[in-house]
Amino acid sequence: MKDWILEVAKEKFLFFDGGCGTILQAAGLQAGEYPETWNRKRPEVITKLHYDYLMAGANILKTNTFGANCLKFPEGAGEDSLEEVIRLAVKNARDAIAMARETAEKEGIDIGEDHFVALDMGPLGKLLKPLGDLDFEEAVEIFKKTVKIGAEQGVDLILIETMNDIYEAKAAILAAKENSDLPVFLTTAYDESGKLLTGADPKTVVAVAEGLGVDALGVNCSLGPKQMMGIVETLTRYASVPVIVNPNAGIPRTENGKTVFDVTPADFKEAMTEIASLGARIMGGCCGTTPEHIGEMVKAVKGLAPKPLTYKEDTLIASYTHAVEFGKRPVLIGERINPTGKSKFKQALRDHNMDYILQEGLTQQEKKADVLDVNVGLPEIDEVAMMEEVVMELQAVTDLPLQIDTTNIEAMEKALRRYNGKAMINSVNGKKEIMEAVFPLAKKYGGLVVALTLDENGIPATAKGRMEIVEKIYKTAETYGVAKKDIIIDPLAMSISAEADSAKVTLESLRLIRDCYQGKSSLGVSNISFGLPRREFVNATFFALAMENGLNAAIMNPSSVEMMKAYHTFLALSAIDENCSEYISYVTALPEMTEKAPGSGGIGSVGSSAATGDGSAAGNVDGGAGKNASGAAGGANSPLKEAIMKGLKERAGLLTKEALQTKEAMEIIDGELIPALDEVGKGFENKTVFLPQLLMSAEAAGCAFDVIKEKMASGGNDREKKGKIVIATVKGDIHDIGKNIVKVLLENYGYDVIDLGKDVTPERIVETVKAENVPLVGLSALMTTTVPAMEETIKMLRAAGLPCKVVVGGAVLTQEYADMIGADKYAKDAMGAIRYAEEVFG
Repeated sequence: MKDWILEVAKEKFLFFDGGCGTILQAAGLQAGEYPETWNRKRPEVITKLHYDYLMAGANILKTNTFGANCLKFPEGAGEDSLEEVIRLAVKNARDAIAMARETAEKEGIDIGEDHFVALDMGPLGKLLKPLGDLDFEEAVEIFKKTVKIGAEQGVDLILIETMNDIYEAKAAILAAKENSDLPVFLTTAYDESGKLLTGADPKTVVAVAEGLGVDALGVNCSLGPKQMMGIVETLTRYASVPVIVNPNAGIPRTENGKTVFDVTPADFKEAMTEIASLGARIMGGCCGTTPEHIGEMVKAVKGLAPKPLTYKEDTLIASYTHAVEFGKRPVLIGERINPTGKSKFKQALRDHNMDYILQEGLTQQEKKADVLDVNVGLPEIDEVAMMEEVVMELQAVTDLPLQIDTTNIEAMEKALRRYNGKAMINSVNGKKEIMEAVFPLAKKYGGLVVALTLDENGIPATAKGRMEIVEKIYKTAETYGVAKKDIIIDPLAMSISAEADSAKVTLESLRLIRDCYQGKSSLGVSNISFGLPRREFVNATFFALAMENGLNAAIMNPSSVEMMKAYHTFLALSAIDENCSEYISYVTALPEMTEKAPGSGGIGSVGSSAATGDGSAAGNVDGGAGKNASGAAGGANSPLKEAIMKGLKERAGLLTKEALQTKEAMEIIDGELIPALDEVGKGFENKTVFLPQLLMSAEAAGCAFDVIKEKMASGGNDREKKGKIVIATVKGDIHDIGKNIVKVLLENYGYDVIDLGKDVTPERIVETVKAENVPLVGLSALMTTTVPAMEETIKMLRAAGLPCKVVVGGAVLTQEYADMIGADKYAKDAMGAIRYAEEVFG
């Protein structure tokens, strides 16, 4: 029964219902009133809305529980408790189905037999650590409570919708799958650039969500159907599961205090017909859509033949911003976060020197690694705790995907659970007990499993023997539900100083993996030269041979000039590097190309991190991937400015203490801290830096400011504030992500921020502005149902005769919408609010 909806989706189109909040507004929902309370207060309105959608042709009803979680509704029994809200929401939906079927039978109307009730779960309104203050496991627990009640009430599936952070989506998916056996659908909300709030693009969402085992995925809210076309094309290109598309009815505006939208039912029908032709299989509506919109869509689409569902063979991993695809060009996996043979790194682990570890990652990113290998295995430390911490800290400063490299299964699971994306898992092998331990983790959390060609009998001496282990691994993985595309074979490179034929065996193995098994391969390249002098020469030549024989990924040192020369030369010779542009960019940045006297010293120290140019796009498998906040190597920036731009909090604090020995506090603030924030802010505005990097840079700046404040306070001085600003999330809205981001940045720019929190009444905002004589107010709202409360607040501020300016922001707002509700400024993002504050205060 639980897979009934999935069987139906394989055969024909399914249709979700449409908008809820805007229709409830028209029925009398007050500004700031929770829509979910109408499950009890006005059940007839909710049931009639469901009924109207069913009669229009919808198959799937979303329960009126978008904001039903324990942050908003109390646990336990009782009026408007979480349990009651969900129970009544499910009852209203079931009652509507019964009513619709009765009407259809009486009047001889065909509304079909397939009707489903989806438990609707929206975002929690908080950023997860390290960007916010909500712990990942706390988020899982909050979603878990909603899931368990919904499952007990008999819903047919779980819909996780309007997610703008893939990490929060992961928490919700895990909660759903760990606490029910119901199908799980996910839809995410993209901005006009095609990215989530925290930076993920559609390809990334597919990689992560399918890795976690969702049964359908797609897009909803934020955009109208025409603006979603490009997103839908990417989703249908990479997704193997059915794709869901639930757009808004265009751009919202207000008329007579009500929210209205600009896409008519006829416009909606035309756009959704095109979306169906792109391969979407489950369609409906979000904000502003009505039963008329859904009815027109169903009539147009229902008789069409859905595009066949196809299994996609793409091998993908992902960070929280971008996916890396294996098979298009060799992927570079940075090997430096590993204590083996590295005395300084070992000491950093013993000393818990996180800055040293993070800098190793950032250096490899600058040298164009695509992926970072993470190995923290030392006998004398707690590997489980250290692995979890390093993974979290690395993801706070770099958006490169990670390879979790450990033989400790507990450490592996902890890291995979906390990892924000779809990781590489290093490794499994042909030993029965290892496969039994690793494959269930890969199935649950998603991941690309590195499979070593060894088993209980050791490493076979021949390529044929190694392929027998490959076959065993593939076959065993399949029994655990781990697809062949999610396994990458490491045929093992053994030192030629010990075994003369070892390179030949490994190269033959690579050819067999590619040609006979159509598989993907990875290799720790530098093992081939163990025990030899000038190892980089052997490594580079072997690397080139391995790539020619089918190697898809290399664990290597991206700071090695010889290895990077081999890499760029191979890309040019194999026509992967079109017009040799990357090769030219790389070699012209090498030291010998910039020396005034040719031949006067050459490379010098081959393999040193200083010897590699940063001009090429070598490691960026997907365009724009792998950026960090600083963008380029730090030659033009001071170490303190670099630390802030890279989000290195501890280092920023230490460098600030050093700077205060020779500079005045305001000289540091105006000359280094603010320029660093400005540069990162410009990157954010230009979409080359994403929210996580912006916030981590702000935190690093915060650490620097704390040191300065302490120094100034000890001398009887305080940093002069630029001016007071009141910020608040308006009445009825508990989503304060945007507000909190703005607060962090405003404080770092020197403003005195009075944060009134979330679900704040207009009266309280007016009182505070009046009492504090505040020149600027910032208001935030996520949902269409709470925008009227924003308008009411602005009207009350004006009526009170307060001369303050009002800047507004939020997912549902536009410049036109902001103008209509009387705001002075619409801030598209956090930096927009900063720029306006600078304008107001001069």
